[in-house]
Amino acid sequence: MTTKLYFLSTLLLSASFTLFSQNISFEDYNPTSTLVVPGKVIKKAKFPFIDVHGHQYQMPTQNLAPVIAAMDTLNMGIMVNLSGRTGDDLIKSVANIEKNFPNRFVVFCNINFEGAGEKGWVEEKVAQLKEDVKNGARGLKVYKSLGLRNKDTDGKRLAIDDPRLNPIWRTCGELGIPVLIHAADPKPFWDEFDGDNERWLELKTRPRRKRDANNPAPWEQIIQEQHNMFKAHPNTTFINAHMGWFANDLGKLGTLLDEMPNMNVGIGAIIAELGRQPRFAKAFFIKYQDRILFGKDSWKPNEFPTYFRVLESADEYFPYHKKYHAFWPMYGLDLPDDILKKVYYKNALRIVPGLDRSKFPD
Repeated sequence: MTTKLYFLSTLLLSASFTLFSQNISFEDYNPTSTLVVPGKVIKKAKFPFIDVHGHQYQMPTQNLAPVIAAMDTLNMGIMVNLSGRTGDDLIKSVANIEKNFPNRFVVFCNINFEGAGEKGWVEEKVAQLKEDVKNGARGLKVYKSLGLRNKDTDGKRLAIDDPRLNPIWRTCGELGIPVLIHAADPKPFWDEFDGDNERWLELKTRPRRKRDANNPAPWEQIIQEQHNMFKAHPNTTFINAHMGWFANDLGKLGTLLDEMPNMNVGIGAIIAELGRQPRFAKAFFIKYQDRILFGKDSWKPNEFPTYFRVLESADEYFPYHKKYHAFWPMYGLDLPDDILKKVYYKNALRIVPGLDRSKFPD
């Protein structure tokens, strides 16, 4: 009897352990693929490239040598630091660049849109914008706080297409500098948080990104405000960050590009969308090859190889670098060299004034 009881208890313990070991969450489930196909990691871009969506927040006093070393391993010729700020901070950043690594960085200036509508507000912002450009800024970067958090002088949400901001966009056109603008966030952040939401994992692990349907306004409204602003200023060049959050609907994005010839798009933080639709995305890149610019967004050198591999290779079913952004594998677009050159640097050289062309082939 004792032997039988021991056997049964051992069997139950083994079964319990097996059941327990299978009780894993979706967040933890990240299996290693058993698929064996040709392909390899691309650690260095085929051509020197310009990152039009870079961030170096401490540039006024930063030691840039480690950044340059990493840029060289990636074949990055120029980084556009969108976090140039304004006034003395911008002047210090430009001085740091010119003293230590001239022609490897440029800065865009920024505007604090809080309090728009106060008497003299827009005149002051325009004057500072002109001064920043005089001091070396090559463009204006607009953060998503415009349309989401910024309030006017009456405490109301400041819309992107608020007419009181028109002198700013018009001045950028007159100065010949581009405006790189991030509006809103991915639409699923506004959608129901349930099993049908493709960003469920991101929202589960980063709950502060979730918004109610009207917080602070519907997603569609904020995006439309951005488009209204583009259309109202045809003489100003805009770079719509993150492909305007339409990388998952390239047909719609193509229609928008057709409607707004002054709108260009950057691919920062949306490479996972392109990597799951390689044939359609490749056709899109061929059609709109003069309107797409390389950008990464966050400065994490180990993530750039995913971008290179999606753009350059014909590889199949390779992993993305952030599961919470994309739990699906990537496929390469295998873009032709002439289009790669435009995306990597030619479009940026045309749109961003004053970039050093010496590092880039014709």
